[in-house]
Amino acid sequence: MSWQPTDFPESVDEGGSPIETVIVPRARDIGGFEVRRALPSARRQMVGPFIFFDQMGPADLPVGEGLDVRPHPHIGLATVTYLFEGEIMHRDSLGSVQAIRPGEINWMTAGKGIAHSERSPAEERVKGPHMLGLQLWVALPKEMEEVEPAFFHHGGADLPVAEGEGKQVRMMIGSLYGLSSAVTTYSDTLYADIVLEPGARLPLDAGHEERALYLISGEVEIAGERYEPGRLIVFHPKHAATLTALSAVRAVLVGGASMDGPRYIWWNFVSSSKERIDDAKADWKAGRFARVPGEDELIPLPER
Repeated sequence: MSWQPTDFPESVDEGGSPIETVIVPRARDIGGFEVRRALPSARRQMVGPFIFFDQMGPADLPVGEGLDVRPHPHIGLATVTYLFEGEIMHRDSLGSVQAIRPGEINWMTAGKGIAHSERSPAEERVKGPHMLGLQLWVALPKEMEEVEPAFFHHGGADLPVAEGEGKQVRMMIGSLYGLSSAVTTYSDTLYADIVLEPGARLPLDAGHEERALYLISGEVEIAGERYEPGRLIVFHPKHAATLTALSAVRAVLVGGASMDGPRYIWWNFVSSSKERIDDAKADWKAGRFARVPGEDELIPLPER
């Protein structure tokens, strides 16, 4: 779908810097594969409902090897996986088996409990996997934390695109610039894939309560300040801004309504209740989570 430049409204600067804070992700190793973790951080636990933000790669893995995240559990959240390059095979305890490729969304609602694995498929291992992508977790509202687990895959046709004047926005979740994604959410949620040519200007209005921009590649200028890749730029609530691309840019915009209270996060569990997390720990250790069909390995409960 093509959109005219007028479909991108101008932002209104209300004075003062629109930036609340800038988070530099921490590098983590997940078994020979590096990720950069922007959320949760000491400066900010959540942006809208997003409580976890990992950049996976870019990584080139040796021929014959691949990503192998063994079955592990989740509660109280939804995982959202989006790739720019590469491929991941998702399997879960509901029996879902789904390849995710660039430009597609995998949404897995953990609710009261689910287990899943994430691995490079065989055809990727043959050539040596290359991967670049994001995995985010969305905290569920309190009344939805114990919903039945579910899995949804959305191809490119479900994710509308607006483009014009050297900018392209793919609406992955939520609504922006007159676009609406087909992905169903539990609260106001915003997630967009942004591509800008050098010199392009993209306005961000104040229609969503909380917003943050994560730079995958390229540099942008916002309110006279220059920002490099690998930064999560958190905006003040309800404050409009304009991005100017100083080079070719790839970025994502995330956000939505603020959460209905604080959340506890431990390992792969998210909940408004510490006791519920303790129950989930005991359930995984005792083998009470449903198993992923065809998978014999498990990631053990951390001893900490």
